[in-house]
Amino acid sequence: MTASRAPGGTRNLLELCGGYFGSYVLTGILVKYFTSLREPRLSDMTYLVNNTLGGSAFALVIVIAAGWIRMRSNQMRRFGPLTLPSEIVYIIPSGVCTAVIIPTTTLMYMLPMSVMVAMVIMRGSVIVISRVVDAVQIRQGILVKQVYREENWAVVFALLAVATNVLLIPIATALGIPVPAPKGAFDFLRSPFALVVMGLYIIAYSIRIYVMNYFKNTRGKGVPLDNKGFFAIEQIAATVTMIVIVLVFLASGSSDPRIVELDRAVRDPVPLAILAGVPYGAVAFFSVFIFMFQGRTATFAGLVNRLISLLGGVVATILLAALFGLPWPSLQDWVSVGFIAIAVAFLARAEKRRSADR
Repeated sequence: MTASRAPGGTRNLLELCGGYFGSYVLTGILVKYFTSLREPRLSDMTYLVNNTLGGSAFALVIVIAAGWIRMRSNQMRRFGPLTLPSEIVYIIPSGVCTAVIIPTTTLMYMLPMSVMVAMVIMRGSVIVISRVVDAVQIRQGILVKQVYREENWAVVFALLAVATNVLLIPIATALGIPVPAPKGAFDFLRSPFALVVMGLYIIAYSIRIYVMNYFKNTRGKGVPLDNKGFFAIEQIAATVTMIVIVLVFLASGSSDPRIVELDRAVRDPVPLAILAGVPYGAVAFFSVFIFMFQGRTATFAGLVNRLISLLGGVVATILLAALFGLPWPSLQDWVSVGFIAIAVAFLARAEKRRSADR
């Protein structure tokens, strides 16, 4: 691979990947520490509220202090008394989608049932959505790059890595290898709430990935790709949306246990858990900058993003096992790592071709 440090160069991409991986691993460890290891333990909802508060505050402080909100736009437009970047008409909806994505994954984990298959679908959907977005934007004439064959093969092995926990059981059974099957893997199909949460996650990510790539692929001549400006506006919109959603839930007066727990978490913040949101806020930075990385297809960027998160989850599990005696990664996890390695090898070949073309 090229070692270029220029914007869009491979070294720049690897630096973002390193930052994303490190902050993701730390985030995974902190979740387990506060909800399983620390005394007193925090409930999932309590940690979600405090972690999201810390992460959002960290991101807002950075984007405002660094002046990222002054985005370099294709065209400035009047909105009443204000002159703002014309792109806000679709970046703000992307921020609303971000506000939906942030809590839905945790909400799914909080359900009193096995959601293994649901999580496979949610993770794999990002990879599939990224590939579909490329196909749509190529047809629309927005994306002028091709999706390399190596990227398509990486999609296949990335999906295998995501679905290992589901696929390994029937394969092992057919080979006569005893692998314990999880009970109730499809229970989420009988839960309207779980299906709504999963549907919101997939719809929100579909819109967001399309918008990020639309922004990236429609910069005017001489207008630089201002990912920092995009992130700043999106983050502000996401934060405002989450605050409004929480206020609506709290004002509803519902006796639903989740709403009651949300109210308790908002009224009684945990400073250390808020501070633990800083790595989570860093994850948001690196994730967006990888998704929108200059000169790459949505397929490539989406794969890089998901593969790093999968690998980060495995490494966090290893560290938790070594440091705190929690369970080591399962056979399924190691098989998943193998598929990740193959997918990464295909991505490396695609990156080499892309660098040569540039």
